Amino acid sequence: MNTTANPPKCPACQEDMTYPDGENYVCAQCGHEWPIIASTEDDEGGLIVKDANGNLLADGDTVTLVKDLKVKGSSTTLKVGTKIKGIRLVAGDHEVDCKTEAGNMLLKACFLKKA
Repeated sequence: MNTTANPPKCPACQEDMTYPDGENYVCAQCGHEWPIIASTEDDEGGLIVKDANGNLLADGDTVTLVKDLKVKGSSTTLKVGTKIKGIRLVAGDHEVDCKTEAGNMLLKACFLKKA
């Protein structure tokens, strides 16, 4: 997870002029706000992963994309509103393992919302 000393780049404009504000990161360049996602383990050792709206995700959930995502190394773009069924949670920077029309992917939970 990112700390306040090293906030992530803005997902909207890719600028590094971001800062934490409560439970959200805010981009000083474009004003975009997104949640600081908690990806930690609970008492039983399971992952706690929250979507873009702060809802808890679990293995097998159905989610939808909240923004267009370019697939790295390909000319394919996953469109906003694409429904993804049967997700699997994994540890790491990209918390969601899933199958899309473009193939198997690892996605960040901050670009997904529970359907």
